[in-house]
Amino acid sequence: MEQYDIIIVGGGAAGFFTAINAAENNPSLKILILERGKEVLTKVRVSGGGRCNVTHAEFIPAELVKKYPRGEKELRGPFHKFMTGDTIGWFEERGIELKTEEDGRMFPVTDSSQTIIDCFTRECKRLGIEVQKGQSLKNFKKIEDHWQVDTNTASFQATHLMLATGSNSKVWNLLGKMGHSIVNAVPSLFTFNIKDIRIKDLAGIASDAEVKILNQNLESSGPLLITHWGMSGPAILKLSAWGARELHELDYKFQIMVNWLPGFSENDILEQLKELKFSIPKQQLATRPQFELPKRLWQSIVAAAGIKPETKWADLNKDQMKELASQLTSAVFNVDGKSTFKEEFVTAGGIDLKEVDFKTFESKIHKNLYFAGEILNIDAITGGFNFQNAWTGGFLAAKAMS
Repeated sequence: MEQYDIIIVGGGAAGFFTAINAAENNPSLKILILERGKEVLTKVRVSGGGRCNVTHAEFIPAELVKKYPRGEKELRGPFHKFMTGDTIGWFEERGIELKTEEDGRMFPVTDSSQTIIDCFTRECKRLGIEVQKGQSLKNFKKIEDHWQVDTNTASFQATHLMLATGSNSKVWNLLGKMGHSIVNAVPSLFTFNIKDIRIKDLAGIASDAEVKILNQNLESSGPLLITHWGMSGPAILKLSAWGARELHELDYKFQIMVNWLPGFSENDILEQLKELKFSIPKQQLATRPQFELPKRLWQSIVAAAGIKPETKWADLNKDQMKELASQLTSAVFNVDGKSTFKEEFVTAGGIDLKEVDFKTFESKIHKNLYFAGEILNIDAITGGFNFQNAWTGGFLAAKAMS
């Protein structure tokens, strides 16, 4: 049985980052990464539409933690030791420059996730880290002061064991048998399925909006994207992350209220509509969109208010204006189901955070057993935050193990 200093189960972002940092800290360590699939770093490859959203340009730990529906309190300390600026520096040292987009997301300047994959595989080669693919974990157990890891093809031993297997229910079950508490996984980061005449032919249109889930204390704002199956975009994805558990309990059937004019109330807009009635009386409502809304969205809202497209502003009556103000600021939509957000499927759930030492990411129940990434009950909204959690956990665990 081959002996190692560190075995890392999971050939994803957290696993590779841990291995590379541990080897850099102590080049004499013998390190093995075991990956069950035929390829490593598959999630890195598809992240950010194939560009890899490495992190987010938020440099204050107290602000960064607010992006984590689960893990906010626990990550505060770790982020003081390794966060966005450190991530940028880490990649720059390896010849990879990152750029910041308008919404704060950070990508390699090459706009290709292959850049990150090549960096990790190159570093593993340089540092002598062994990577074995097609190794499906069967079991792991503590034998005296060593961990034994059994896969579908072989058995391995190591002093330190790191599990970076993401939302793998088989690994969670094994941990459960060893005394760890597992919070059941539910989907996070998903889009809302909505069938509604008001958005039927508007797929591809995006507009800033405020969105509330009715009868739940959940609201968010930001770009809202209308899709063929309903609604997506940051405003919706944030709600899906923060409401992951509540929406699961509702079986993804609930109502949302959309304000297409963030910051304005129904009364504010009613006053503005009255002004328009007097300032452009002869203009047809549907001809020229107001409030900087996309034309097709504006026309759909006008129709939803029961106003014919040829109606002129001067001919609007009180009831029509009130209904138009309502459709603009408090439109209610029925949500019936969810869809996975591209390939970036994230779950809420995993190892109970009370059982992890967040100075080192070591298990409080088993010595020399470490975790990083999505195996923990930590998840974030979209924008590079889930990767930042992986880098931070991997860095601190690597320091502890080496």
